[in-house]
Amino acid sequence: MSLVVVSESVFVLVCAQRVVTTETLRPTARVQQTQPPPGRAHWRVLLHAKTGPEPCRTAPPSRDAQRAGVHERKTTTATGDANAHTRRWPWPRSRRTGKAAVDHQTAATQKPPAVTSPESRPSLTPAAISTVVAAAAAPAPGATATVRVSNIPPSAIAAELLAFFDSAVATGAAFACEIAAAHRGWLSRGHGSVQFESAAAATRAIDLASSGGLPPFLGSRLSVSPAHVDLLPRAPDFALRALGSSLVIGNRVAERELEVAYTWDGVRAEVIPGKRRVDLYLKHDSRSYKLEVLFEDIRECFGCSFDGAGAILLQLTYAPRIHTTISGSTIKSRFTDERFHACKEDAKFAWVRALDFTPNSSFGECSTLVLKLSKAAPVSDILESLPFSGELGELTISSMDMFGSSSKVVPLVDCPSGFSVPYEVLFRLNSLVHMGKLVARHVNADLFKVLEDLPIDTLRRIFEKMSKLNSTCFQPLEFIRHEAHSMKISKKTLLSKKGEARIVQGFFSTPLKTGLYHRILSILKEGFRIGPKKYEFLAFSASQLRGNSVWMFASNNSLSAESIRRWMGHFKDIRSVSKCAARMGQLFSSSRQTFEVSSYDVEVIPDIEITTDGTKHIFSDGIGKISSRFARQIAKTIGLDPNNPPAFQIRYGGYKGVIAVDPTSFFNLSLRPSMKKFESKSTMLNITNWSKSQPCYVNREIISLLSTLGIKDETFLTMQQDDMHESDEMLTNKEVALSVLGKISGADTKTAAEMLLQGYEPSLEPYLSMILKAHRANRLTDIRTRCKIHVQKGRVLIGCLDETGKLDYGQVYIRITKNRKEQKYSEQPFFCNDDGKTAVIVGKVAISKNPCLHPGDVRVLEAIYDPGLDARGLIDCVVFPQRGERPHPNECSGGDLDGDLFFITWDDKLIPEKEIQKHFVSYMINDALDRDPLKARSPECLQLAALHSMAVDFAKSGAPAEMPRALRPREFPDFLERWEKPMYISNGVLGKLYRAALRHAENAEALLPEAPPSCAYDPDLECPGFHDFLDAAEEHYEAYAERLGTLMTYYSAEREDEILTGNIRNKLVYLRRDNKRYFEMKDRIIAAVDALHAEVRGWLRARRDEEASKLASAWYHVTYHPGRRGEKRFWSFPWIACDTLLAIKAARRCRKRVEDAAAVPMDCDA
Repeated sequence: MSLVVVSESVFVLVCAQRVVTTETLRPTARVQQTQPPPGRAHWRVLLHAKTGPEPCRTAPPSRDAQRAGVHERKTTTATGDANAHTRRWPWPRSRRTGKAAVDHQTAATQKPPAVTSPESRPSLTPAAISTVVAAAAAPAPGATATVRVSNIPPSAIAAELLAFFDSAVATGAAFACEIAAAHRGWLSRGHGSVQFESAAAATRAIDLASSGGLPPFLGSRLSVSPAHVDLLPRAPDFALRALGSSLVIGNRVAERELEVAYTWDGVRAEVIPGKRRVDLYLKHDSRSYKLEVLFEDIRECFGCSFDGAGAILLQLTYAPRIHTTISGSTIKSRFTDERFHACKEDAKFAWVRALDFTPNSSFGECSTLVLKLSKAAPVSDILESLPFSGELGELTISSMDMFGSSSKVVPLVDCPSGFSVPYEVLFRLNSLVHMGKLVARHVNADLFKVLEDLPIDTLRRIFEKMSKLNSTCFQPLEFIRHEAHSMKISKKTLLSKKGEARIVQGFFSTPLKTGLYHRILSILKEGFRIGPKKYEFLAFSASQLRGNSVWMFASNNSLSAESIRRWMGHFKDIRSVSKCAARMGQLFSSSRQTFEVSSYDVEVIPDIEITTDGTKHIFSDGIGKISSRFARQIAKTIGLDPNNPPAFQIRYGGYKGVIAVDPTSFFNLSLRPSMKKFESKSTMLNITNWSKSQPCYVNREIISLLSTLGIKDETFLTMQQDDMHESDEMLTNKEVALSVLGKISGADTKTAAEMLLQGYEPSLEPYLSMILKAHRANRLTDIRTRCKIHVQKGRVLIGCLDETGKLDYGQVYIRITKNRKEQKYSEQPFFCNDDGKTAVIVGKVAISKNPCLHPGDVRVLEAIYDPGLDARGLIDCVVFPQRGERPHPNECSGGDLDGDLFFITWDDKLIPEKEIQKHFVSYMINDALDRDPLKARSPECLQLAALHSMAVDFAKSGAPAEMPRALRPREFPDFLERWEKPMYISNGVLGKLYRAALRHAENAEALLPEAPPSCAYDPDLECPGFHDFLDAAEEHYEAYAERLGTLMTYYSAEREDEILTGNIRNKLVYLRRDNKRYFEMKDRIIAAVDALHAEVRGWLRARRDEEASKLASAWYHVTYHPGRRGEKRFWSFPWIACDTLLAIKAARRCRKRVEDAAAVPMDCDA
């Protein structure tokens, strides 16, 4: 469960998906401070579910370390010494989980200790892919304890098969079996699976069958082969099972001292490397429970001695998942059917998620598990399968004083009576306790006495340093006093007293395990407290619904969550609960306020409708008009060119949609009924987006559809090869670099482009080279993983309506802003009425809306030039007709004109000759259907497309879409890189593109330019008098490095370029597979960096103009000069003042030219 504190009164609560059945809610926390409104402390906190969008986890070892097969894990002492315990692992990574040493851009920036899942992906070469796919298709014997058995007689039952293998392989060797059955008549399919007690027994069964040593079963000769997964999750070997153990939960209060909360005897432990988890089975109050501890949640693992017996200590990042058993006639267990299922243990029940069953929510309050093993337990084998950190020796024990309150979010430490600290300090202390950096027992009166005497800025820096420790700080008083003293001596306090972009990572645990549905519902209904504030449910946006999060608000005497909802609008007339929530959610989308627009300046105009075959179609669905005069005012207000105002996507009261410029309109706004979502008295016009020229890319979905419609594979292969070649060339060719940067938005690309225009070489300037390499790497990754290929003759544009009625059905009008390359080569046959900067597209165009999943979603239309439409000044949008049987946007995946973006290309090679005119559905196609000869026209694809369309509408309809079992893929194509699943080599266009990208990456690395020289110092950026500002510049740099390092730590960015561009290379698996959630996280990263850079620019603006230039020059000097910089620096720091530095350079170059030319007049503006 997550919380985002947007201010001291507003939170976002994030819940995990499918909480009733399968997903785990293991929260983390994040505190991020943003710019406050005047006079208010403004900061945000995120308590994140494990399934939430971030943080990204620790990166895998370096390539060199992986090749050597050596992995290093470092843990810390109470003081945070990273060298306290060091253990090198010479065994293969498949048997270990560890964190490689992370090379940051600054020594002050360290990764938090987190155990990460091993990178199971192979070396990405075509040969390696073929090997891995072959291995995935036929798993090696011994990979699991289960075998696949075929040629089973139809009359056989499971108990007979189990007994057969018990006697044929070894007495007691077989554990469970399953015979596949047809649903109709429940007849045997003649094949099934048998799980053995150990992987060795499974291997023996395979060997016996292959050598002919396996006797006949009921007269049939059985075929036995390895299976991918076990029937029941168990340890694959006796050596990974520990019976008769004791489980102790508590907290470490010192290096070798454990504060015990609860103990259970008779515990069974099973380490399951294939599932990457430890299962602990125990009984409590006569009920059976199972605890699941994921490898990735183990922060540290120590061997130790407990009461004289061998033990394993697990320091956890998140609480374990808790399950309990339920059974009965209504419970569907896999082993309830005795004819086709047999197991030596009782398996006629289901494990379901359960709440914390301990009296004081001990699992929520404890972060340490100690497994005390019996003498017969194989301690060394178990430790070898876990992320082992070192030996602790004998543990001393003390009893825990339960500190938790009755709050549903526990534990919450509170301020002792007689002390007063800011709310932010109290929250950060809670966060540090939950993330295991502080022990709750140490948050006492002595600590608060010290905290009261320190300024809030100092405490922020201390807490951030504490959050970066690789282990628990067992002596917080000494740590805080030492850090405060160091800061006082250095006098390097933070340079701004405004709200700062700070991040503290941790978690607030909640005992969220089956009454999960009611558990979360109770929090949403009743709220929760942190300190003196009680947070209540407010609402949620559409993106929050996808991420399972909601807004929570701390009501006060003057403002409550209910009064905010009333202010938002009148929703009582909306009878559908899901639609009502969706309407509320649209108010939470990001926007820019412009002007209050009185109702007298707004007219309501009718929609343009037509009824075809009994179905009403609205051609003007979601679009209205804006007067030219008012459009220029809006454009100027939000920083756009007022001479060419675009179409705007707006929110106005209860209206939502697009308004396009109408020169004939006398009203400021002309809105249509289709734009009205609910009643509201608000008159503020909010701009959420506007029309602009966006580069066009094909992706897997569009490529699949175009291939289905007859576009040749060679077309895409050629486009991809050109794209990859351009990506390589941008590192050395200035013109190519400028062309590529023009396709990418962002402050970093703008800075890089300005540097190129000032004469810097792409391969010689460190910051410029870093940014270009980062964008190249991201571009090549997108090509490999998403088939994202640039379409030169194309754009992504917002849709508008032909208000003049001049366009016929099948026609569109498009005027685009030409890019750098198009302006250079102006003679284009598809351009008409070209004014140098813009041009009208004429000829056939292919149009679709992202996402598009059905072949009918791609429309082939005729782009025309019309003087009347051209006079209206509609630029960078696609204008659709208001005539025909059905609106063209609706034909493209059910789109409309309320802000939908359309893929448009006029490339002849990409315009299909075939087109399905009548049939359409929307949304995702499962890539496992890659081998179907009908491709996107296959019945399975069409059914999946319809299901996805239903799933997208869930937020409004409340009707969920369920994937039929028959449509779930059993194998995955190689281009999806699902290494943990059975895979096959795809012979379709996507597979060809994928392996071509791998070959390019394999060959291109050797051709990359060398790293820029470390002494690439530019004396042209020295401003006279900058030496007087070097001390201030050093302080500024240190503050910036600390702040940027904090962001890098939180988002698991290994290098500076990752945090600047938002392209985290080692992102979590679920982020690699969910583009929407990844891009949402990327937007948050860029927003955090932009906020930091804005504050740094504020340090410069606080100076007078002549001082600002000297300070910017000093920033450059302390970062770049060989005599002042350390081993590694953050190259981005001085370029935050890019305009100032490049003005200095231009002036120096101008003076130099004047001096060289002597008497020759020189234009200094040249």
